[in-house]
Amino acid sequence: MRMGGFVSFMENRMMPIAGKMAEQKHLQAIRDGIILTLPLLIIGSIFLIIGFIPIPGYDEFMGGIFGEKWRTKLLYPVGATFDVMGLIVSFGVAYRLAEKYKVDPLSAGAISVASFLLATPYKIMFTPEGASAAQEVGGVIPLTLMGSQGLFVAMILAILSTEIYRKIIQMKIVISMPPGVPPAVSRSFVALIPAGAVLVVVWLIRILLENTSFESIHNIVKDLLVGPLSVVGSSLIGAIICVLLIHVLWAVGLHGAAVVGGIMSPIWLTLMDQNRAAFQANPNGELPNVVTTQFFDMWVYAGGSGATLALVFLMVFMARSKQMKNIGRLSIGPGLFNINEPVIFGMPIVMNPLLIIPFVLTPVILVIISYFAMSLGWVAKPSGVSVPWTTPLLVSGYLATGGKVSGMVLQAVNFIISLAIYYPFFRLWDKQKVSEEKAGAASDTAVTM
Repeated sequence: MRMGGFVSFMENRMMPIAGKMAEQKHLQAIRDGIILTLPLLIIGSIFLIIGFIPIPGYDEFMGGIFGEKWRTKLLYPVGATFDVMGLIVSFGVAYRLAEKYKVDPLSAGAISVASFLLATPYKIMFTPEGASAAQEVGGVIPLTLMGSQGLFVAMILAILSTEIYRKIIQMKIVISMPPGVPPAVSRSFVALIPAGAVLVVVWLIRILLENTSFESIHNIVKDLLVGPLSVVGSSLIGAIICVLLIHVLWAVGLHGAAVVGGIMSPIWLTLMDQNRAAFQANPNGELPNVVTTQFFDMWVYAGGSGATLALVFLMVFMARSKQMKNIGRLSIGPGLFNINEPVIFGMPIVMNPLLIIPFVLTPVILVIISYFAMSLGWVAKPSGVSVPWTTPLLVSGYLATGGKVSGMVLQAVNFIISLAIYYPFFRLWDKQKVSEEKAGAASDTAVTM
């Protein structure tokens, strides 16, 4: 298929489907609900970094000042942020979905959290000191299910509870208060019947599941959904497919990361938290996952989707076209912080048959190189530290690996590879723009004579 035919196919066939997916209320609510956790995860990550600074003698220095248990106390905020991820997502997804339905989002969020807790069995397995077998302890909220392991259950119940809530509200099966009642009180009574309906439904589901081999909704989701998706999401093939989809959608003008991320972000966030827990337990131990949220943000998307920071550098330092020079100068500032809309829409890359090729090819090549470099042990894996995606190159690689220089080295190698891939396509595009500028100048001269 010729490139023109490919672009036409994407524009006429795929773009309408992807556009509908991007506008889908539930996917948008999941994406926005997960984003609600990011500030807290970043704060928790700062404490995690401080707790494991890789400097010789650091542990002894801190222990001498703050006592033997200094690290345990320092990491309290890590637990208060990472370990309640599911609860926050439960509230956030319901809140955002209720906003889209134009019903009271605060009530929807509160009901969602209550339903999430109702569906969670209040018991843990605990092995006392000196005992050989674990014992079941009741009356306690299992912290593991409040964090990343409970993400999918939180999202499912948030959507279910909000759908029930808004249906009952829209059917006007509510308790209406007289006009003189304060609005906050009135909204609380309006939510009374919908909240009761949601909790009864979730309660019945829990009772039903307790009489099956699964025992709880958490076990069903873990066995039937999270397990298979984690296998796909953590694999090289899965990472390549996701990156391909993201960049093909970008190439036709759609925010590919928002569409694909709405589906895959919970998986990558769970994998990230698994690495965080392993790193927190043993900073020098083997981490379980290569593919996490940071894997893409820090080693694949330098400059934004398409790894366009290399392209920006080419425009700034090697462009002969005035247009390319100007776009490069405008894009270098945002590009250093991984924001590349000026390049994607200003160059443009969107609907550009020539530049679509390196834009899609580069991140795929970087995924393959980064995956094997980490899998073979040449480069440290992402430690689970939630580094903001706007963190500049090299700094982000150092922080995301828990202070390993190899993370910076891989970023530098990937940047050089990106330069090499983009260069021939950039030269062709720059040459075309120079010709257009010369033709335009000659036309202006002829008109003025």
